[in-house]
Amino acid sequence: MAERSPQRSARDDRSSLAWSAQVGMSVRARYHPSMFIQKRDLIVVGASAGGIQALKQLVADLPRDLEASVLIVLHVSPSAPSVLAEILQRCTKLPVHQAEDGEPIAPGSITVARPDYHLLVEAETLRNTRGPRENRHRPAIDALFRSAAHSHGGRVIAVVLTGALDDGTAGLWTVRDRGGMAVVQQPEEADFPSMPSSAIEYAGADHVVGLGEMGALLQRLVREPASHSDTPISKELEIELVISKEGRGLQGGVMSLGDITPYTCPECQGVLVALKEGGVPRFRCHTGHAYSINNLLADVTEHVESSLWSALRSIEESAMLLEHLAKHYRSSKRDPKIASLFEYKAQGTLRRADLIRKAVLEHQTVSVDNIDDVKPKAR
Repeated sequence: MAERSPQRSARDDRSSLAWSAQVGMSVRARYHPSMFIQKRDLIVVGASAGGIQALKQLVADLPRDLEASVLIVLHVSPSAPSVLAEILQRCTKLPVHQAEDGEPIAPGSITVARPDYHLLVEAETLRNTRGPRENRHRPAIDALFRSAAHSHGGRVIAVVLTGALDDGTAGLWTVRDRGGMAVVQQPEEADFPSMPSSAIEYAGADHVVGLGEMGALLQRLVREPASHSDTPISKELEIELVISKEGRGLQGGVMSLGDITPYTCPECQGVLVALKEGGVPRFRCHTGHAYSINNLLADVTEHVESSLWSALRSIEESAMLLEHLAKHYRSSKRDPKIASLFEYKAQGTLRRADLIRKAVLEHQTVSVDNIDDVKPKAR
């Protein structure tokens, strides 16, 4: 094999170096480091009472070229079709649609939760699940926020808007714990300030702004690099995600989430466990239903009314049966003393029924939201 001359070898080496430099410049130009910096590209929004007007204003201020996907949970009736997507589509240039199970997350679009289905994030896809209700709702804001924080970490911007009680607080706490950003509507301007107030008190917020400023703020935040959290995903978060997806509370390890309490789940009468994390004091039953302490109080006091009506029905039913027996004994000309005893017992039973009726008519559902309205009047 012929040897290369020293001159040719040097020329070849110089050509090779020049080619390598050109390739390197090309590669660096094509794969600039900025391309590998993750942005905040997932916006999750929760709203309840008063939420339609707030959402209309929010989406109207989002640009057509928004570099993020927007997922929305609004508490709606489970028994009727939702027209939220159609309402919001009239207010924005971004495409709006109702979530489909298994669809990929699409940047520059708005997806709204289906009635009676949790909307969850799983990697880069969306899931519609029929997991247990959280805070008396399905879809629940906490479930969406929690799943987004688990899969996207610091890429998440969570937004809490107007609403009663406190759904979204625990989920917002998880978003911030995983490095995400929290944006909360100013409680003073919200039609129902309880949800924003609870979020600020128990989870904290990176930005508390009015609706008029929120659209521009979100546009700015999605252009910023996502924060990175070294906090490992907790066992508690993994268990709660399994419950939201599969409804397997007992098998998923719900009893390990905290101490057993003397309280029972208003929905299924299962034992409630006090959860140790999540910002606001919370509970889960062994079948998976979840409650903040405020939602639990509201639901328990609602069920008290149902129990009182049931007791009244039973007492009045027994009074009717006693009167029926009294008439039967009198009409059959049996011992009149027994008929009189039945009548006496019926009258006593009706007096007790009046006491129960008074209790049920005076009973009120209680929560932090309305405690000022139900406190006893000064005598």
